Amino acid sequence: MIPQYTEEEFNSAKSTDLLPCRCTMCKNTFYKQKRVIKRTVTNYDRNTGDFCSRECKRKSDGGLETVTCANCGKIIIKHISAIKKSKTGNHFCTKSCSVSYNNTHKTTGNRRSKLEIYIENYLKSAHPDLEILFNNKEVINSELDIYLPKQKIAFELSGIFHYEPIFGREKLNQIQNNDNRKFQACLERGIELCIIDTSELKYFKEKNATKYLNIILEIINTHR
Repeated sequence: MIPQYTEEEFNSAKSTDLLPCRCTMCKNTFYKQKRVIKRTVTNYDRNTGDFCSRECKRKSDGGLETVTCANCGKIIIKHISAIKKSKTGNHFCTKSCSVSYNNTHKTTGNRRSKLEIYIENYLKSAHPDLEILFNNKEVINSELDIYLPKQKIAFELSGIFHYEPIFGREKLNQIQNNDNRKFQACLERGIELCIIDTSELKYFKEKNATKYLNIILEIINTHR
């Protein structure tokens, strides 16, 4: 039980007055009589006031604990064994929240395609004088594959997942809706977004990747 009242409120309350508490399990606020709270605090009846319901007490007895979803902040209940297995200490209420969080906080770029890495390495080498941001999420609050701040041009490399329901129609709709929001965000900020269809590139080979690189180079040169 986590008190949600002040010491003054507790001292001035009558024995049968209801005072706000927070459930040890689900973290929701509930109300208990002062006399019940006193028994809990003094360990006379430790489990009397710790929980808002029998369900929360049962979950506590079953080796469950509450954690907060690292992405949306929702309170979730997980087995202690599952909590201990988390290498990062982060927990998620759904797979969608997990994917969203990892995409936003990734630092190693291990989800990037070989084509993206190839183009980045080439541009850094060929144009060391240009400021080029890769996989930047700050400009439009969504990831841009390639962005040149001074020229205000951005590039998106859209593979087959942006055009075909590889993982189902619902997932395709999500991707395409995100693409539309990204395009609108760039438009509002005066950024020219160039979308390059790379769906024909089934497997990465440098000789096949050069045509996409040449498109980017040609557009960059026209804006210099």
